[in-house]
Amino acid sequence: MHGQPVIWQEKVQQRNNGYQKGMVINMSYNIAIDGPAGAGKSTIAKLIAKKKNYIYVDTGAMYRAMALYFLEAGISADNQEKIESSVDQIDVTITYENGEQVVWLNGRNVNGLIRTEEVSRMASATSVNPKVRTKLVELQRKLAAKENVVMDGRDIGTVVLPDANVKIYLTASSAVRAKRRYEEQKAKGIDCNLEEIAHDIEERDRRDMTREIAPLKQAEDAVLVDSSDMTIAEVVKTIVDLCR
Repeated sequence: MHGQPVIWQEKVQQRNNGYQKGMVINMSYNIAIDGPAGAGKSTIAKLIAKKKNYIYVDTGAMYRAMALYFLEAGISADNQEKIESSVDQIDVTITYENGEQVVWLNGRNVNGLIRTEEVSRMASATSVNPKVRTKLVELQRKLAAKENVVMDGRDIGTVVLPDANVKIYLTASSAVRAKRRYEEQKAKGIDCNLEEIAHDIEERDRRDMTREIAPLKQAEDAVLVDSSDMTIAEVVKTIVDLCR
């Protein structure tokens, strides 16, 4: 390695050490975006993924695919023991074909099966199970280890991808987030109340930040991006400029 920069030598040494320990070595490029509800994480993450030609990891779709497995196996939402004993039989991954996201459950394309109300209810009921969550985190890490990905959530940079190349904590004031959600709902023709939305967002913040497992917090090495006075395009450019 004579003549190579010291930082490169360190990276190679880390990789070699990892192989010796039997670790999964991530040679792909990962962008982690965390932040509170209504900060626009999914919108921004999808735009960045498109711009960089990376995979946007729709973690919600992965929970839905797992829920579909439970439904097809005849496992009820309240049978926690059966759910927990089944998770190791499940493999979920995401690819993009012709610009469209494809969700795979044990090698089968389940795009047309995971958007039903029945699957939504099962996903909501089973996502709180610690073993389901642990399995999904394992699958998300497996995907991120072999693909360039953009992933958003509450604990991506702190728990799911602690070694992500770029970590962003995307936020905005609760008032701005409430106004955005209000305008979004109004545009869809949904009757709503701005004060109620603001209260809901503040309550969600409190729950997310104080929950026992993986609470919402900014990773120590994350870049804070406050989008309160920024356009979507400005936020995307800010984050893309931080990438390689």
